[in-house]
Amino acid sequence: MTSWEDALDELVRTRGRALVGYAFLLTGDMREAEDLVQDALVRSFTRGRAVREVASAEAYVRRAVLTTYVDGFRRRRHWATIRHLTAVPAVTPADGPQAGPESVVTTRVAVQQALATLPPRVRACIVLRHFDDLPVAEVAATLSLSVGAVKRYLHDGTRALEARLGPVLGRDDVPAGHTPAHLDDVLVTPRRSR
Repeated sequence: MTSWEDALDELVRTRGRALVGYAFLLTGDMREAEDLVQDALVRSFTRGRAVREVASAEAYVRRAVLTTYVDGFRRRRHWATIRHLTAVPAVTPADGPQAGPESVVTTRVAVQQALATLPPRVRACIVLRHFDDLPVAEVAATLSLSVGAVKRYLHDGTRALEARLGPVLGRDDVPAGHTPAHLDDVLVTPRRSR
């Protein structure tokens, strides 16, 4: 095998599930997420880049996943096909992980549905900032946006999510003695059933 084949094999073996989980947060659909990762792998490894380290290969693929998602969203106007998913159950993220399994699943679905209603750039900013836990400057660099634009997208996205889900506590907004219900507490990387 050549070095790029080794890097691709190791990347898929060690980080494939994380990449699909990342794509799932963007798309909200497991099949689309898997297709998105496939497309991103093809885009990343057919350009003749000599990527030997898995970490740098993963960065290329994550960027390609995001770019492919945003470009595809613009082309297809995917919004028209998911409009019916905007009905939010009566559960709020405040029910959090301490609630029963049905409540947690319902809350995860509500978060996924709320994310699906956001425009692609806003959704990408929310996912990178709150699920990948990147600083605002790094989100801006990843998306080739200004820091001010990212802050605006984050503000707009947070307000839209709060309108659908109720108040969402940030890491710095936790009252003393209160267990926070972060977005990432209610939405985990999906596991594929076997």
